[in-house]
Amino acid sequence: MQRQRGSVIIIVLWTSILLTVLVTVMAGKVQLSARTAFHNRTAVGDMADVASAMNQAEMELMLESMEAPIDQELKLDDEGNVRSPDYRFNGQPLTLYYPVGEDMVVRIYNHAGKINLNGMSVANLQLIIEKRLGPEPDPQRVQELIGAWTDWHDLNDQAGINGAESDYYESLDPPYRARNARELDSVEELRLIRGFDELFKDVNLDAAFTVYGQGEIVNLNLATREAMQLLPGLTDELIEQILLYRELRDFRNRADVGEIIPIENFVELSNWVGTNTSAVYSVYAYPRAEVEKGDAEEEPSDAAGDPAQQVDPVTQAYMEIWDVRSGSDRARVYKVDPYARLPDTSPPKVED
Repeated sequence: MQRQRGSVIIIVLWTSILLTVLVTVMAGKVQLSARTAFHNRTAVGDMADVASAMNQAEMELMLESMEAPIDQELKLDDEGNVRSPDYRFNGQPLTLYYPVGEDMVVRIYNHAGKINLNGMSVANLQLIIEKRLGPEPDPQRVQELIGAWTDWHDLNDQAGINGAESDYYESLDPPYRARNARELDSVEELRLIRGFDELFKDVNLDAAFTVYGQGEIVNLNLATREAMQLLPGLTDELIEQILLYRELRDFRNRADVGEIIPIENFVELSNWVGTNTSAVYSVYAYPRAEVEKGDAEEEPSDAAGDPAQQVDPVTQAYMEIWDVRSGSDRARVYKVDPYARLPDTSPPKVED
């Protein structure tokens, strides 16, 4: 009898354990399903808000391409000079004509603030390569990169001196062929050229470069940090000074640039500087993220109420590249990236 009782107790205990495990597993599955449903609903809502914000941004750019109303109030700097509304599209968080919700952020980047890969001369490419390689770059390494760039763009499959053609790229895993055309299709293609992936391994290519438009001029009123970091003559300190300057007033000409750039640096930079704008824009929209308390305390007290002066913790966002040429035609979409990496959006890092 005692054995039977002991067996019954053991069976009951095992049954209790199994039922407990089963209930726990079922409860976990129900909780997971509830979380999944919640996050799916949140994601659908966020995507609807992003789509709405993108529509508002498109309308913003179409309105900007129209003639300004006669009674439009002009924005002036502290010296009384009129500020160009085109220069708002330099990545700052925007207040649109047709406002989006307070929980959404819209940033628009005019591609005149990026380095044009399809309009760049070999001489200027060499300057960028030498700056990336650091002080006293290896001349042989520089020539190898230029040779690979030249062979990628020429119209034949004959490798030049220090160059690389399809026979080299077909030996890689995975294999591919050289472009052998004058223009790149995308900035990411730069990483396919021998040596350039390593050269720009830590660079946000979409933020620094463009393949749309012509010419080598970069407008400092619109330039991204990533683009300016590649330009000859600009140090990190000077870049932060430029970012701070353009918050207060526009660079109207080269003389304005020369006010804050030392002459020896300006000599290197001058061939890149202009006041051009582009009809091509990168448009980012995303839900606003809460700034961590610790980060907020690090910000200056006078910046606490200004979103443009706060560090944005968001690093990825929905992005489209548009060509907007008139107020009567909708934007032509060149690229869509739901998880695009944002350019550096932090405010100017200037102590004084």
